[in-house]
Amino acid sequence: MNAPEPSSTATSLQAVALPPGVPCHHRHPVRIYWEDTDAGGIVFYGNYLKFMERARTEWLRTLGFDQEGLRAEGEGMFVVAETSLRYLQPARLDDVLTVTVALVERGRASVAFRQQVWRGETLLNEGRIRIGWVQTVPGETPGAEPRLKTGRIPQRILDRLPEALPEAASPQD
Repeated sequence: MNAPEPSSTATSLQAVALPPGVPCHHRHPVRIYWEDTDAGGIVFYGNYLKFMERARTEWLRTLGFDQEGLRAEGEGMFVVAETSLRYLQPARLDDVLTVTVALVERGRASVAFRQQVWRGETLLNEGRIRIGWVQTVPGETPGAEPRLKTGRIPQRILDRLPEALPEAASPQD
């Protein structure tokens, strides 16, 4: 018996068009699976942070930065320092969402993003996320866990970041 041809659905997932006037630096598609939902069949609220993390990570990749590579080479890494989310409508099983990344503030030690989660032209969730740069320093005694110390974002990364976009009002306001 011949095996069926593999499906190409997974590779065809693409961010869908957003309503006109949605400013962003990057769009990332996400499909909702059972593991993303709660018992009521809607996306568990904490998963929106995961979707936003994935979108920021993929955006950094498009700029030429691999977060694990930065960490492994001892240069440092970004960590989430602050989040604020607003939930407007639920996402459900099998929805295809578009997660946006808009850099809205650039600093020497941290950057802030406005991120939105869309289903087609419907805004489901939006938030402001600040990430800070940290470096690993050895523990104070032999065998102690390394510590994370705040630091300055390397200039080579800052040079690749686009200019910050204005923090626009939400389409729901």
